[in-house]
Amino acid sequence: MIGSLFKSLILCLALSVPSLAHAGGDWSLADMSGKSVRLSDFRGKWVLVNFWATWCPPCLAEIPDLESLYREGRLTVIGVAMSYRRSSEVSDFIGKNGITYPVVLGDDDVAEQFGEPDSLPTSFLYSPTGQLVGQHEGPLSAKEILAAMQGSPFANQD
Repeated sequence: MIGSLFKSLILCLALSVPSLAHAGGDWSLADMSGKSVRLSDFRGKWVLVNFWATWCPPCLAEIPDLESLYREGRLTVIGVAMSYRRSSEVSDFIGKNGITYPVVLGDDDVAEQFGEPDSLPTSFLYSPTGQLVGQHEGPLSAKEILAAMQGSPFANQD
């Protein structure tokens, strides 16, 4: 029983390590207009990559705070829309919800660059030097993001 539990714990830990390893690289994505978006493009700025879906209530709840921080220039937000049927569905959602930060149409290849997030929303926070400093599953508030930018870990930090 204890041996089985120990093996399960080791497996869980092993599965979480690649997630951070993938997310820490200089990823390259294409936004909705086809423009290339790379982590290295934002050196000197805080960057939050946020995986979300139009049908996800917790994702929708965090959008106003993400939009506010982006508009204030406190950090660059890159939204990654997942689980959609058509790109027009995402475009319509962006327009209706006043999202002005860049949005990428996510797929398996995009998710793989970040270690394939397990749930939505999932966010990855990068320092101005491009270092991955936090990963969070679940909705984030502006207060939590700002605290992480000051060095406090996210509540469910991997």
